[in-house]
Amino acid sequence: MPLESNARIVKELARRGYNAEREAVTLLAGASDPDAALDSVVGDAPDNALRITANHVRESLESAAGSDRGGASAERSPVETKGSEAGAVARTGETVESETPDRTPGSDQTSDSDQTPDSDQTPDSDQTLASQTESARPHDFDRRQLEIGNDMTGRSTGTGEYRDFVRTFRDRYERLSKLLRGRVNHRPAEAIANMPGGSEAAMIGLVNDVRSTKSGHWLVELEDTTGTFPALIMKDKGLADVVDEILMDECVAVEGTLADDSGILFADSLHFPDIPRTHRTGGADRHVQAALISDIHVGSDEFMADAWSRFTDWLHTPEADPVEYVLLAGDMVEGVGVYPNQDEELEIVDIYDQYEAFSEHLKEVPADTEIVMIPGNHDAVRLAEPQPGFNDELRSIMDVHDARIVSNPATVSVEGVDVLMYHGVSLDEVIAELPEEKASYDEPHKAMYQLLKKRHVAPQFGGHTRVAPEERDYLVIENVPDVFHTGHVHKLGWGKYHNVLAVNSGCWQAQTDFQKSVNIDPDSGYAPILDLDTLDMTVRKFA
Repeated sequence: MPLESNARIVKELARRGYNAEREAVTLLAGASDPDAALDSVVGDAPDNALRITANHVRESLESAAGSDRGGASAERSPVETKGSEAGAVARTGETVESETPDRTPGSDQTSDSDQTPDSDQTPDSDQTLASQTESARPHDFDRRQLEIGNDMTGRSTGTGEYRDFVRTFRDRYERLSKLLRGRVNHRPAEAIANMPGGSEAAMIGLVNDVRSTKSGHWLVELEDTTGTFPALIMKDKGLADVVDEILMDECVAVEGTLADDSGILFADSLHFPDIPRTHRTGGADRHVQAALISDIHVGSDEFMADAWSRFTDWLHTPEADPVEYVLLAGDMVEGVGVYPNQDEELEIVDIYDQYEAFSEHLKEVPADTEIVMIPGNHDAVRLAEPQPGFNDELRSIMDVHDARIVSNPATVSVEGVDVLMYHGVSLDEVIAELPEEKASYDEPHKAMYQLLKKRHVAPQFGGHTRVAPEERDYLVIENVPDVFHTGHVHKLGWGKYHNVLAVNSGCWQAQTDFQKSVNIDPDSGYAPILDLDTLDMTVRKFA
């Protein structure tokens, strides 16, 4: 049976309102008459069923086989297993520092292998059914481990008042300063102002201002809970590269010597909260994989439905059997009114219809796959971060897969691997503010390194990234993740920073007119596949 038959069966089941386990699809594709088998299975399915299970198919095929035994025994062909035709594949190991799509094509090709019986064999239906069941390796659901952390859905406390912002930044300061206190012998701003001139001093604070002096030095004003204090970074101190990385409102530590009048701190060193170089990653105790994807953009004229179908069809093949998790980092739909003249680029103009269509495409993913989704800036949630998960009405539209719908950002612990999921709007700001060699759209993972270094997914307040005031700053990266997964910029890039794998997963939308106008050339139709036992990654292209 050709590979396309799996896709056709999945689409036909989705058209009839059903999702299906990958083993169920394999069994249907291997039937002597897949169309008749599909009709029979759908007709026999319980009235309240949303997904077709392998047991549903077996029962239906066994029932049909019993009827056949009353007459001539029906011949059934065992399932053929075709390898992936997904295109180029790139693999990364522990030595990966950075990769971009230009390096991926052609590095490894998946192979095809047909498993067919001798032509003179005509196994009966019971034997064939047994061989089909054995060929589709069942997943060990009891060994799955999936926990969600830092989900603020339903916990929003902000009212937009001034005191809410004060609480947010106080929480940011307290939690990030703890990460720096072991590195410097810091004093509060108020205490430093009362120290004698010439004293050595160190301060931890949020960056209140950064400006250049006429002499080419840099003046950095830090603020803590007691007040503000200025630090002067001399151009001959060799700290220019560090100054280039400073963003407003982030937490840093400065060490140096006070001026004679104690009015300024001459900086000798500057420290970010950063990720420890000694970070040790977790790992699954079995071979299991997760697909890291984002930015589907259903509803757009440029949504790549064919590439998506090739991806979901591949998920139903034996080659993809280890893929038991899909982590989706936002922008399920194109949305409405997100950018100027967007309505001219919409295939579906109603936001609820967009989510209905997305749900239909989600049905193509094997039903036994665990899915975690966070919203993005195109989704129908508030724009200010952190973004809570979808409301009940949208959740009910997307309930076909029992997906875990959580806030943006959120931490997902998958079989011992901690994955920080963040849609990535702040990457635009990081790329705009920092030098190109530190952060660019062509290498989005380097911008992600900066967020890891600052231990905050959106450090700068008041720019393009909208931040909602909460009692707790949910954007702080308090615990070090093993994997940092983002989307938003529609570019593919990955690399390791202090043992943390940073992955920006590209998109499933071809270039729009708006993207052309702002010079964005998207990396579309890629699916990074992460080995949860080794943290090696394979990038597959379906476009």
